Amino acid sequence: MKHILLALLPLLALLCGCGDDSLSGAVDVARVNIQIERPSDLDSDADVTRGNLSFRNVSSGLTSQWLEGDDISVMPGLYDIDYSAEVRLPSGTVTQLKAARRSVVLPASSTPVNIVMQAYNNRIADDLVIAEVFFSGTLQSSGNQYYGDDYVKLYNNTDHVLYADGITLWESKFTTVDKYNYTPDILPEAVTVQALYTVPGSGTDHPVLPGEYFLLADTGIDHRTINPNSFDLSEADFEWYDVSTKPNNLDIDSPTVPNLDKWYCYTLSFFVLHNRGFRAYGISRIPVDRDTYLRDYLYTYNYDIITEAGVFPMETSAFRMPNEWVVDAVCCSVASRYAWNVVDASIDTGWTHCGTIDKDKTRYFHSVRRKVLYINDNGTPVLKDTNDSSADFNPDCIASEIELQATAADANGTPCTTLTFDGITPVTPDAEAAYRQANHR
Repeated sequence: MKHILLALLPLLALLCGCGDDSLSGAVDVARVNIQIERPSDLDSDADVTRGNLSFRNVSSGLTSQWLEGDDISVMPGLYDIDYSAEVRLPSGTVTQLKAARRSVVLPASSTPVNIVMQAYNNRIADDLVIAEVFFSGTLQSSGNQYYGDDYVKLYNNTDHVLYADGITLWESKFTTVDKYNYTPDILPEAVTVQALYTVPGSGTDHPVLPGEYFLLADTGIDHRTINPNSFDLSEADFEWYDVSTKPNNLDIDSPTVPNLDKWYCYTLSFFVLHNRGFRAYGISRIPVDRDTYLRDYLYTYNYDIITEAGVFPMETSAFRMPNEWVVDAVCCSVASRYAWNVVDASIDTGWTHCGTIDKDKTRYFHSVRRKVLYINDNGTPVLKDTNDSSADFNPDCIASEIELQATAADANGTPCTTLTFDGITPVTPDAEAAYRQANHR
């Protein structure tokens, strides 16, 4: 036995040194050659540091860190790969380059797998950001799901007035839990979308002050009249409304909340956010009119559904949203089902969630809320925005409207007693009045 243990010691030492998921000395490893392509608009005189690479094994959760140019070898498997490098511009400004690839299969091979990653400048858009997405909904006292009180809350994270006129809210066509080989692949250039609703206006009709929220609701009514466990959305800024062709599934047109301009939606009844959060949501500024968009931006794609019964070729159409039009986006999923990000890494490198498993009963009454970076001297928050929803959002938060209205936080009707900026950071008594005013509450 002693001789056997002595013989095993070198192998045990190797295995114990692999907590970072790297196995450079093993035989059956995936060898990877990463080539970083820098943005075409990056100043040629910019000083770029040697970049950092992170390989996260999707199955095990283990992560290994490498430097750009290293001889990289990891265990074979499915990986999320991230790249970042610090950039000092000739002006003295310091920024970052980032790149990401999701769900990359790395097989065991003595020949390196070549992967090209397109880096992008991590710049903050001077526009509205998504502060919160409430997609999970509430429950009735019976425990049944209630529909219609979902919403998206935008925020002016700048120090000057912005205008919501022309902002388009969209939902992705593809889900983050099912990945197919869609052809042609347009992910580097556009998001595939299936619902688009636009804020009307001439350009200056809907000002959003610095530190102020802008609420887009599913149905702008006081939902407590139907479900006492819900809350009041009758003072939302806008609602999305659909003229249903299904007599048994009619939408409600609020008398107090104006309608968004409906550009397109896949459903013949009425649109609700995916209540398990398996899609991406975003806002865009589209520089063409509705008719031009619907005519020129249709995307027809092919993919195969593979089952035990065989391979079934599919052809489907949706609309494409060019990445340069996207102002902000957030990918949602759950850990037990996450497969990939349905937007390019230049838009969002991460994802957030309500619940940890599919159909998680704990997700109700909760939303995803953008984190507070710091509080200004005037008491208004500056929210975090790094184009990485994993880092930028607090998951599983009590929805802000539940907090503001002190309505039910569960199916039993237990009143909410907290008030926070982001689901975590408390609103102090001296900041409460300003926070409520920013939310029109």
